[in-house]
Amino acid sequence: MDKIISLYTRLHCSVHDAFEKFTVDTALESWLTQVADVEPVVGGKYELFWNPADRENNSTIGCKITALEKDKFLSFEWRSPEQFKHFANQVDPLTHVVVFFIPDGKWTEVRLIHTGWRSTPEWQEACQWQEKAWQMAFGELEKQINF
Repeated sequence: MDKIISLYTRLHCSVHDAFEKFTVDTALESWLTQVADVEPVVGGKYELFWNPADRENNSTIGCKITALEKDKFLSFEWRSPEQFKHFANQVDPLTHVVVFFIPDGKWTEVRLIHTGWRSTPEWQEACQWQEKAWQMAFGELEKQINF
């Protein structure tokens, strides 16, 4: 069975503010990436660059938003970093991320599901790496908003 990354966090902010942390370039640049180029519409770009000088590696260049309902959910394609790109970025479909934003009083629950991981050992290594990367990113997001 293929692996699914499933994470959640609670943020002390409105659903709208949490949604913007995933859809506004400057907000994404504050916790997830060096440079973001996101067009928050279905079919729009979801391109993140961890090394802007090398846009082809360690980025989500070419990825698109596949579904979106403002302040409720967002889904987008995802590319793996350089060490996994020779297999993970050559497949169709790419791995896929869905993020849900659930209001809870003065808090927002953010649930992330990252699917499309195949079951070979190299895919499992890529999945484990990505899960740790998402955990670290969510930690940064929590630190920024909750403390």
